[in-house]
Amino acid sequence: MSATPPKASGLLRSSAVVAVMTLLSRVLGLARDIVIAAMVGATANADAFFVAFKIPNFLRRLFAEGAFSQAFVPVLAEYREKGSMAAVQHLIDRVAGVLGGILLLVTTLAVIGAPVVATLFAPGFYNDPLKFALTADMIRITFPYLFLISMTGFAGAILNSYGRFAVPAFTPVLLNLSLIGAALFISPLMEEPAVGLAWGVMIAGVCQLTFQLPFLQRIHLLPRPRWAWHDEGVQKIITLMIPALFGVSVSQINLLLDTVIASFLPTGSVSWLYYSDRLVELPLGVFAIAIGTVILPSLSRHNIGSDKSAFAGTLDWAIRAVLLLGVPAAVALFMLAEPVLITLFKYGELAMRDVEMAAWSLRAYTAGLLAFMLIKVLAPGYFAQQDTKTPVKIGVIAMVANMGLNLLFAIPLHHYYQLGHVGLALATACSAWLNAALLFRGLYRSGAYQARSGWGLYAVRLLSATAAMAGLLWLLLGRVEAWVALNAAQRALEMALLCGAGGLTYAGVLGLLGVRLRHFRGQTTKL
Repeated sequence: MSATPPKASGLLRSSAVVAVMTLLSRVLGLARDIVIAAMVGATANADAFFVAFKIPNFLRRLFAEGAFSQAFVPVLAEYREKGSMAAVQHLIDRVAGVLGGILLLVTTLAVIGAPVVATLFAPGFYNDPLKFALTADMIRITFPYLFLISMTGFAGAILNSYGRFAVPAFTPVLLNLSLIGAALFISPLMEEPAVGLAWGVMIAGVCQLTFQLPFLQRIHLLPRPRWAWHDEGVQKIITLMIPALFGVSVSQINLLLDTVIASFLPTGSVSWLYYSDRLVELPLGVFAIAIGTVILPSLSRHNIGSDKSAFAGTLDWAIRAVLLLGVPAAVALFMLAEPVLITLFKYGELAMRDVEMAAWSLRAYTAGLLAFMLIKVLAPGYFAQQDTKTPVKIGVIAMVANMGLNLLFAIPLHHYYQLGHVGLALATACSAWLNAALLFRGLYRSGAYQARSGWGLYAVRLLSATAAMAGLLWLLLGRVEAWVALNAAQRALEMALLCGAGGLTYAGVLGLLGVRLRHFRGQTTKL
């Protein structure tokens, strides 16, 4: 059952596959948000839908993409290396039974107690009976998505472990297609259009889960759920997973805390944070999550084989790759905040004031974008070693810091400038940097991460190329009012030309300074 650990060239290829599929999903996600913005804008009903969608989506990131996958993949790798195909199937069947059973129980309780869930996650809505009731009603529709998408994540973790990265990476496309379809064909039939979007979430979960099953069958690992709470492998995963609930998902918990506090702020605050967060999620998902997804199985195998040099080399490669894409992405999003929001969302119900407010929070989020991305590639360095205690300690520190910073930033910004939501975004960015710094320090001190040669020259080249890109964008960027006057096609063309010019400038300067793609194909990167 052993497999040859992939070299960095394989990691680059696999990361590219995941990135392309994720890019397709994110582009469709933006199309989805354009449709939603045109239909519900930043109204009270939009706030209600975003809360109802965010709750199961947040828990999904804990159960599916976050703590569960980080605990499950290393254990599955261990079974593959040391056991037979039958042992792997045994583990998968028992994990499917226990995970599915727990999720069904949580989902049932949440649907029954939807008003309680709404109170917990959006207490500020309680004083608006109509908004609160609508939120509770939509939670009943959207919450089953938790079960469906978490089982989808379980299936995806198996496929990723066997090198089938494309299928799990493509699966989110189905969510976006379902929501776009619901917005166009179901919402117009509803008295409240936002309820149609909630049904789109439910439909998406069914489509995503059923889509992956044939691919599991193809590798002869289709789960046959068995309840076996005391199974050795299940207990090992649970032991790793419980602390990882905080360790890998702190940024998501921070975003959820933002939603809770934003529910007390002026109407539209939840929506402004949602639209700005969606734009930050584009580079985060396309680059960092793709790289983090690909390196975890590789790191797990290096750890089992006690290959410390390969382990450290994989981490070094991942950090450089994230910086290569994350630094220019953060600068570009900061500079193009209003034009991007106008191009994507300034239609239908979304007013210009909503664009301005979302732009402020987008800039605050971009201050932490690089930290969000680094967390996605640093955390696997711990989980591959089956160490979940260290990240949870770091996660708790970051979460407490975020709560304090929320009060420090949000209250005065709301009181003096009516920009409380910007304070929430800024607090999230600052706590992300604290999280990333502590994760890095731990890996460095333990020797799990060892810097390869050439970092000084690499930093100079990276910053020089980013500065050149920023200078060009500053010269080409017109006044915000000019963007508002353009129609949809003109906005899209202008934005494509602007981003294309910036991207070509960045890549061109890197090339002139000697950076080549082959530098990212070997374990020892010399730049």
